[in-house]
Amino acid sequence: MASKLKENTDLLHYRIISKIGEGGMGEVFLAEDTRLGRKVAIKFLSEELSHVPDKLQRFVQEAKAASALNHPNILTVYEIGEAEGKNYIATELIEGMTLRERIALEAPLPIDTVLKTAIQIAEALDAAHRAGIIHRDIKPENVMVRADGYVKVLDFGLAKLAETDASAAGSEETTRAFLHTTPGLVMGTVAYMSPEQARGRSVDTRTDMFSLGVVMYELITGRQPFTGDTTSHAIVAILEKDPPSLASAGVNVQAELETVILRALEKSADKRYQTASDLAADLKSLRKRLQFDAEFRSAETTRILPADSGLEAANTIAVMPFINMSRDENGDYFSDGLAEELLNVLSKIRGLRVAARTSTFSFKGKQTTIAEIGKALNVASVLEGSVRTAGERVRIAVQLVKVSDGYQMWSETYDRTMDDIFAVQDDIAQSVVEELRVRLMGEASSKEVEAEVAEAVKGRADDPEAQRLMLLARYFIDRTTPDDTAKAIAYLREALEIDPEFALGWAELARAHAVQAGKAWAPFEEGYAHSREAVDKALSIEPELPEAHALLGRIKSAYELDMKGARDAYAKALDLAPGSSVVMDGASVLEFKFGNYEKALSLSRRVLSQDPLSGAIWHNLGMISHAAGLLDEAEKAFRRSLELGTRRMVTTAMLSLVLLDDGRGEEALKEAEREPDEFWRVWARAIIFHGLGRQADADAALAELTSTATDGEAYQVAEVFAAHGHNDQAFEWLDRALAARDPGLTHIKASPNLRTLHADPRWPGFLAKIGFDD
Repeated sequence: MASKLKENTDLLHYRIISKIGEGGMGEVFLAEDTRLGRKVAIKFLSEELSHVPDKLQRFVQEAKAASALNHPNILTVYEIGEAEGKNYIATELIEGMTLRERIALEAPLPIDTVLKTAIQIAEALDAAHRAGIIHRDIKPENVMVRADGYVKVLDFGLAKLAETDASAAGSEETTRAFLHTTPGLVMGTVAYMSPEQARGRSVDTRTDMFSLGVVMYELITGRQPFTGDTTSHAIVAILEKDPPSLASAGVNVQAELETVILRALEKSADKRYQTASDLAADLKSLRKRLQFDAEFRSAETTRILPADSGLEAANTIAVMPFINMSRDENGDYFSDGLAEELLNVLSKIRGLRVAARTSTFSFKGKQTTIAEIGKALNVASVLEGSVRTAGERVRIAVQLVKVSDGYQMWSETYDRTMDDIFAVQDDIAQSVVEELRVRLMGEASSKEVEAEVAEAVKGRADDPEAQRLMLLARYFIDRTTPDDTAKAIAYLREALEIDPEFALGWAELARAHAVQAGKAWAPFEEGYAHSREAVDKALSIEPELPEAHALLGRIKSAYELDMKGARDAYAKALDLAPGSSVVMDGASVLEFKFGNYEKALSLSRRVLSQDPLSGAIWHNLGMISHAAGLLDEAEKAFRRSLELGTRRMVTTAMLSLVLLDDGRGEEALKEAEREPDEFWRVWARAIIFHGLGRQADADAALAELTSTATDGEAYQVAEVFAAHGHNDQAFEWLDRALAARDPGLTHIKASPNLRTLHADPRWPGFLAKIGFDD
């Protein structure tokens, strides 16, 4: 008779005010508790259901389950009772809306809102599970959200007590007997059911993990992961189909968030999150990372950009990857190559700040506005274009756009032959530089600009086919696989046969061989020997080629262990191309290795002003900041690096040591477990366990490391021995690393893990072997 209740009806000590909705098997009313003078919500079981024993039992069960819990994210039950034939539950009144209502208004929800909401639901479930109660009906209708974002989990109407006897866990017959349920009965709302629940089998707390995974998916995408025209179809989807990727649902989120959701949605309960606390911990960690990232990006923008005068800020440009409009999809190498060539030329023009390739090319294939690109890359203008080839004919359309208002500052279309491609590139570069100079200074000398561009293109091929082959080779080098790098070397060899005096081609060949050697795709000695031979040839043809000097610095450092020579080479490269992000990054890392942290940080931050979307650059800033003792900045930089490339090796391990040095040992250990590479994961564990005083675990990890380490990993093993205070073994492994020419040795002066060796009398002598003064 609840539906017949009227306003101002008195029921015992409750005064019914108004109906506010439906709730599970009953209607919900706003009421006043006349004894305590507070507003409450009262749910009545409908008259029809009151006479159904099973429904009545579930109604009472909900009240008992909820009243047994005391958690800020679980609806508080004040009273359960019966009056005038009406069964009721009196609860706290939540002023807000259900998640279902929120989804209808706003979906997809902001990521931080999703994380904040899911964390609170997970914590509520953790409290329930610890009390032996499984909810079994987590869905948007059963979650209320207050205006301040505070979450309350409702309706434990399907809750059952978790088996406390381990022998009974997983026993469907025992569960049914305990709950008086019907064999095979499927309970809950179909779209949010776990596979085991959909089959009508016994469930445990992990069923709630699945349902919460469905809710998170829906909050992010605005749609459910498992659907069908009928209930049967929906159940088949739950049992047999993988959820569509978030990208296919039109949502671009961090890969780690998708990993968390997919783990919650595993078909097998054994592969799912085993506890709600584990899920909550991962969500909290991810939310903290994203908050760090937002704070850091804001701080970096504030710190870097105001340092530029208005004049300098206007002289910033991003060269976007050109659109390939040819019928041949493989023509991407040519359109990308033209854009990259222009970017490289413009980066050598003094007074211009040019966004780096890593960041600009991250927008390739994405529907992004000029304003969004400008904001992400901190530039005032954007150069974009398209390329269409047909046989030997090529059409290139380009435009220079002002970010602030979308105004087209300059545009041009070129219809030329492939033989004329150099003239087109030079014309575009000169036009862009002239346009920017006019806007900055009110005038620009065409002859001066022409001379600047001519200087910037030194080392280029004389033959268009050789240039085309180099563009093709660059395309394959950047794909960074063994086969693609080998293809690149073959294309470069072919280009150099056509044009033996192609200095930039020799420099690219040196880079390709260095990649092979550094990645162990070719014998180390052989690879770097080929690289040195090629770079020497480039410099003999064009002594002022900055790309070659930068590569020489890389070879002298990583292969020859000639640190002073490497420093000289990078200084020369910086002098020739002060605006090159590649050169600045290499110089920054080298200054870090010398222990000159102030200069290293200054260069690294300059690189980030041009390459803010490079995970590798953020990693380097984290490494430098850690060595300099700037732990907060190091943590933020490593987390930003991981956001930009979640499967990056080493970064997570290095982040874990930052947390250890910050006095957050247990958090550090948990972070180390996220490292995707097994060797680096064990390396981090061995250091962290020692820092936590868990020496038996530390020794076991070190033993595992030494049993599997190769000569190329000897330096890292030495770091662990040093961190453990075992100087003799540390020097033994350093000698082994030196015999193997391990490039890791170049980090010895800056490594925080080797500081215990600095007072050892053997230390100065070993430093001298690597080319350091002391």
